[in-house]
Amino acid sequence: MTPVLCLENLHKSYGALRVTDDVSLEVCPGECHALIGPNGAGKTSLIRQIAGGLKSDSGRILFAGRDITNLSLPQRSAAGLGRTFQITTLIPHFSVLENTALSAQAKSGSSFRFLRPAAHENNLNEKAMLALKKFNLLACADSMAGELSHGEQRQLELAMATVAAPKILLLDEPMAGIGKGESKALTETLTQLKSTIPMLLVEHDMEAVFKLADRVSVIVYGKIIATGTPQELRKNSKVRAAYLGQEAV
Repeated sequence: MTPVLCLENLHKSYGALRVTDDVSLEVCPGECHALIGPNGAGKTSLIRQIAGGLKSDSGRILFAGRDITNLSLPQRSAAGLGRTFQITTLIPHFSVLENTALSAQAKSGSSFRFLRPAAHENNLNEKAMLALKKFNLLACADSMAGELSHGEQRQLELAMATVAAPKILLLDEPMAGIGKGESKALTETLTQLKSTIPMLLVEHDMEAVFKLADRVSVIVYGKIIATGTPQELRKNSKVRAAYLGQEAV
């Protein structure tokens, strides 16, 4: 099976500090590939390298069979890379629909017209409504994004990330800051979504990781120390000593 995303020997250093050290991994169609590791291990730096916000020192990034190593962040987004962030990036005083329509507008490459809300443009409005329906947010389409619960805001971010039908999703700690019930609901949503959009998931919630992930890579001090199925990694003494032993799994 041809990978949707292939990382080949990525390196990134700040002086003597190696934030990613010879990282290679693949994400295949229909797969959720989780990336786990201690705080400061290099997970978010790697996501930024893939998305285009952080330039690698060396290595290659292949996406949908294309070398995107030298493409800019907007070019990678236009090619079909979707991303969510550790911290919510919503506009709180805009409605749920307006946030989603603005995301569709940005990904379409059209100019922003803040005096004329994007959600008033029929084409963008239709795309936004379809995305909100997928994430069970139609009932709050007219609500201000800042009024949503944290879990609902995470769902909205996913709607915004998928409104332009990306070829892959880069998910940076989508469970951060939400309660157990909301985490369970979001895990169910992502489980349904991964069959149509492959995912690279960075997450500290081990319960969610082991329910969602088809494969897991463990990164420590910028280096991948193991890759395998969740069951394989549970039994890996090296992984447990480096990371999983710290978690209740």
